[in-house]
Amino acid sequence: MSTFSISAHNVKLLTWFNFFLDFRIYGAITILYFAEVTGSYTLALSVFSIGTLASSLFELPTGVLSDFIGRKRTVVFGQCAGVLAVVCYAVGGSFFFLALGAVLEGLAFALFSGNNSALLYDSLNQDGLASEYAEHEGKTSSMFQYALAGSALIASVTLGWWAFNVLFWLSVIPQVIALGLALGLVDPRRASRDIPTNVFAHLRAALGEFRKNAKLRTLSIAKVIDYGLTESMHQFFPALNALFWPVWALGLVTFLHSIFASQGFRLAGRIIKKFGEPTVLLWGGAAQFIAKTAVIAYPTVLTPLINSMTSFTFATSAVAQSSLQQKEFNDCQRATMSSLTSFAGSAVFAISALALGVLADRVGPVYTLLVAQVLTVSVLILYWRLYR
Repeated sequence: MSTFSISAHNVKLLTWFNFFLDFRIYGAITILYFAEVTGSYTLALSVFSIGTLASSLFELPTGVLSDFIGRKRTVVFGQCAGVLAVVCYAVGGSFFFLALGAVLEGLAFALFSGNNSALLYDSLNQDGLASEYAEHEGKTSSMFQYALAGSALIASVTLGWWAFNVLFWLSVIPQVIALGLALGLVDPRRASRDIPTNVFAHLRAALGEFRKNAKLRTLSIAKVIDYGLTESMHQFFPALNALFWPVWALGLVTFLHSIFASQGFRLAGRIIKKFGEPTVLLWGGAAQFIAKTAVIAYPTVLTPLINSMTSFTFATSAVAQSSLQQKEFNDCQRATMSSLTSFAGSAVFAISALALGVLADRVGPVYTLLVAQVLTVSVLILYWRLYR
């Protein structure tokens, strides 16, 4: 008689959930569609800003919610918001529906942030497999990249045949499939008896863990800085790529980036098992820093390709970083502590993006990227001080 394994069950569902979650055929033309609906690039870009702001505002309460009501319900609520978000985009017609979709998408992202990693860790921990977290985190995260690559290829074929909003309606289908998968998840056991009944006491306890645990604090600061600078730079790289590759080929850059990242996530567990998280963070981060600095300082026609290749080390480092944090998190406030880190990262991203935007208007994207890249050395220094 076979024994039910909650970790095997949830890992399988999470793997396909991640795939369908990011299978969004409209990804390559989102800004064009938003501009078509609003009649303005300024309003179109403001839709993205609304989504980011909403995600930041929802980040803390949703993290606490996960620790209180359970991981599965949080995923289901998040995906319900995600389905409605894509429907609002597809309806379009006015700025109001796009903005409403952005708010719902921000809510969905906030509900998934922290919760889904905690769900994976708790599921493995219940079966005594917490040591395998890095391997499963890498494999499940690789599905995001496969979905992005596959949906980009479909979009490139269908764009010549269908209107923009048709791609949004088609993208509702994988979101509904993802909701069905979320409903099939099983909530793992948690140390609920130790969770404070008061929300503010729960949040205070989570903040107290950062104060007490110097290792966790340093890890979190490094992740916050890394996320804020890396995501800001990601917004400017297309401008650098466009200097060397034609506009029609920029979609290929996204495809290559996703392919290299997917392999990095998929192999991260094996690499970490062989070399350990600190080595992956330090040496992988150093290799990525050198490669990115070189292609920015001396840009050539190979710059888009080389930058896409660095997504491999980005993926392995992301898994190593997550693995180390999960080991330091408290079971009772696991999702809340992760949400606190994400909230701080979003704040740094908002500040960095604004500062780099002002700088780019003055000196152009190349020098702006170079300044941001130099600042990322602070992340390597923090990791070196922690694990030397």
